[in-house]
Amino acid sequence: MKKTLLIAGAMLALISCNMKNPLLTESKAPFGAPEFDKIKNEHYLPAFEQGIAEAKAEIDAIVANQEEPTFENTIEAMEYAGQTLSKVASIFYALMEAHTDDTKQQIAEQISPMLTEYSMYVSLNNDLFQRVKAVYEKKDSLGLDKDQMTLLEDNYKGFVRGGANLSDEDKAVYSKLSEELSLLTLQFSKNVLAATNAYTLHVTDSTELGGLPEFVKTMAAETAAEKGLEGWAFTLDYPSYSPFLKYSTNRELRKQVWMAYNTRAIGGENDNTEIVKKIIDLRIKIANILGYETYADYALENRMAKTKKTVDEFVMQLLEPSMAFAKKDVADVLAYAKKNGFEENLLQPWDFSYWSERYQEAEYSLSAEELKPYFQLESCIDAVFGLATRLYGITFEERNDIPVYHQDVKVYEVKDADGSHLSLFYADFFPRASKRGGAWMTDFRGQSIRNGVEYRPFVTIVCNFTKPTADAPALITHDELTTFLHEFGHALHGMLAKGRYPSLTGTSVSRDFVELPSQIMENWAFEPEYLNSFAKHYQTGEPIPAELIEKIVAAKNYLAAYGQVRQLHFGYLDMAWHSLKEVPAAGAVEFEQSVLAPWGVLPAAEGAAFSTSFSHIFSGGYSAGYYSYKWAEVLEADAFSLFKEKGIFNTEVADSFRKNILEKGGSEDEAVIYRNFRGHDPQPEALMKKLGLTK
Repeated sequence: MKKTLLIAGAMLALISCNMKNPLLTESKAPFGAPEFDKIKNEHYLPAFEQGIAEAKAEIDAIVANQEEPTFENTIEAMEYAGQTLSKVASIFYALMEAHTDDTKQQIAEQISPMLTEYSMYVSLNNDLFQRVKAVYEKKDSLGLDKDQMTLLEDNYKGFVRGGANLSDEDKAVYSKLSEELSLLTLQFSKNVLAATNAYTLHVTDSTELGGLPEFVKTMAAETAAEKGLEGWAFTLDYPSYSPFLKYSTNRELRKQVWMAYNTRAIGGENDNTEIVKKIIDLRIKIANILGYETYADYALENRMAKTKKTVDEFVMQLLEPSMAFAKKDVADVLAYAKKNGFEENLLQPWDFSYWSERYQEAEYSLSAEELKPYFQLESCIDAVFGLATRLYGITFEERNDIPVYHQDVKVYEVKDADGSHLSLFYADFFPRASKRGGAWMTDFRGQSIRNGVEYRPFVTIVCNFTKPTADAPALITHDELTTFLHEFGHALHGMLAKGRYPSLTGTSVSRDFVELPSQIMENWAFEPEYLNSFAKHYQTGEPIPAELIEKIVAAKNYLAAYGQVRQLHFGYLDMAWHSLKEVPAAGAVEFEQSVLAPWGVLPAAEGAAFSTSFSHIFSGGYSAGYYSYKWAEVLEADAFSLFKEKGIFNTEVADSFRKNILEKGGSEDEAVIYRNFRGHDPQPEALMKKLGLTK
């Protein structure tokens, strides 16, 4: 009796604790936004535990239903199961990338096996699968809408791909492999972040700062002060690393910084070399046990490309004709360098950014430093929002009454042309030690309709732009403006979502389709009519000179072939790793260098490799999918040609793009979605023509 009372008391205490947990209670913030001002690290684990318990109970209820399986009581019920878990996971994993700490990383390691176990609880639940199968087998007689048919087919295929047809013995093996893989990908990501943060180039002699613009030196001085150091500090964060390689005249320091970046997580306490091979081994075993020869075969089945053969042919269709152009790009830069004092016969990787920047300045009289004063971040924010207003009629209003997870984050309410609420948009622009490098979009809540009530999304983009300094506001490069437009395109895909089912709305589309809405937005960064509308000097207010815009446009395809080959290298390397039938005897570094050797346009640096920090494919969602960036470039080049034909602000084309692409999500096959907009399949020639890579 005493034991029973103790257990009951503990349960009441847990319930009481969870009632105070902001992740488990209804938010009182406007629109039900996450209450970041109340959420603390100690809230996550109990929230995940309750979310998983609720989700399991909802799955159990579907299985226990004595009624004949129907689309509504099985497929739709599954779609809406686990709402608490989805909410908690969306918030937690977004902050794991944007504002992490040691505690969050420890929590991630704790919950990883819990989430894997829950995933297996669903995907290997034979009784649940039998209900799904019963509905699937009569799908043609149910009179389903397109999105309902897609949801049904996705669920059925998901079960099969998740091991539902495996024997009990193989299910146990599959569960163990999946759990191990989940933990290893977490460790991979943790190591990359730690290796990135572990490096600092500390400079105390001002003579070693030759060539660096004032904004770079000012930022480095502030970084040093933040670290309690004298002088200047340079890190491997992109806003520090990239300008250093572009501008520093100190070749030895450039080499040191380049090598530090390109040997991240190779050796030392944050070593990923063996983890890469273990991840590949686990993926091969998972693919094999599910009946696929390679992990690429498994991963591509649900993408536009469908097969490894299609991807290989696509990559070669672009790579082979681009090689001659890329070698000419490098030869042109080398010739310029030799005319200007470079004494060697080969450009090393740590030379290329420096000399290509000098060559660009000479050839086009264009430098990032010269352009930055015209791209004040606040003006660019207004311009990017203004572009969305002009194309789609939507507006943005900053909200100071909505909690944020860091003081740098801004929140905007997005409204449609009729004034109705569309979304909340969170913008997190500046680097910090708690944020991983790069730029991305995600959401805290996707769009859906449940029980007749529509839930509009909470979308966020995260970047690593140059911070304001004591002397100047935040000024971004033209490249950073392009990045902003790219991530904002993803955000539009989320903000304008219009559908019923959360797994089919917004950016929930095939990996090789998801980059279309983002990459098409980059085009406006090179349109004079658009740039003229906002680019003004932050001090004088003078519009950007016409000759600078002409140079931006003229330089658009500068090193286009080199850039294309570099991107295709990543896709080629990704497919090489994920097409393996067994783990190679060679180390991760040696394997990478052997794979890329035939396609190199710069010398390989001994001991350097990208695989150990290639987060997209080893801890992100792009395994056997990195080719999709180029695949989407073909889509966007073909799609934007319609804007060029009709007008870059043409509302008829924009309305069609919104209705046929941005609002559709993954509600039907993406090839059909694209054809409905463009009227034909995408043409690779459109990209080669856009890049000027045709004879």
